Amino acid sequence: MALLAVLIPLLMLGVVLVLGRYEDLLLPQDDADRREPAADPPTTAVVTSSPAPAGTPAPSP
Repeated sequence: MALLAVLIPLLMLGVVLVLGRYEDLLLPQDDADRREPAADPPTTAVVTSSPAPAGTPAPSP
């Protein structure tokens, strides 16, 4: 029983690795397609702080 607990995850890992290799063979990609072009840095917006509240908050009931 303990042997199954060790063998089943190893077999499942092997299946996942084999399927990944199969996918690479089935759907080959060029090196240019694998690397995405560098994205432009996002523009930063000017952040202003909100004004302070007027007066004290209302007391809780």
